Amino acid sequence: MEIKLTGKGKRDYKLIQQALQEGDQSAYTQLLKYYRDALYFSMLKMTQNPMDAEDLTIEAFAKAFKNLDQYVPEYAFSTWLFKIANNNAIDFIRNRKKESVMSNKDFDQETDEHQHSKVAGEALDPEEQFIRSQKIDLVHEVVDKLKPHYKKLIELRYFKERSYDEIMQELDLPLGTIKAQLFRARELLYNILKNAREKL
Repeated sequence: MEIKLTGKGKRDYKLIQQALQEGDQSAYTQLLKYYRDALYFSMLKMTQNPMDAEDLTIEAFAKAFKNLDQYVPEYAFSTWLFKIANNNAIDFIRNRKKESVMSNKDFDQETDEHQHSKVAGEALDPEEQFIRSQKIDLVHEVVDKLKPHYKKLIELRYFKERSYDEIMQELDLPLGTIKAQLFRARELLYNILKNAREKL
């Protein structure tokens, strides 16, 4: 059966094939570049919160790139990506409402440490070590496509190797926010790097 895609759809499908079959790392970056802003504003419309919108945008790309081999060109890549993002955002909003009902207290650092126990303390886990070892053009290329806030976080943690305490002081953000956002950004970077390396 012949697949009927628009010019944009064919462009994206070609990039996906390059990413999956040839390990072309820049193909991931191009897809991110094409849809980052549109996806961000879609998430902003749903959440009414710029920080949440940034988080959900990164999460959507991370999930899409991790499962890129499951994409079939029956629909445009953008349709598939936005469906992932919308479903993720709906879950996020639902969970946030549940949390607000369960407790009216703001997260303090102790609660945050429990909630983000998977995002360990100062000791780097294998994913973080892998990203730090990949100080190559690709990582900078991907990071450059992110929103300035995320870009700054990643640069401080992975390129300048700052501790969480140092990042907290420099950006004036709570520890939980820093860990959660770095976790999401790390997932995106790790999926791109790992998928590309496996094809080499």
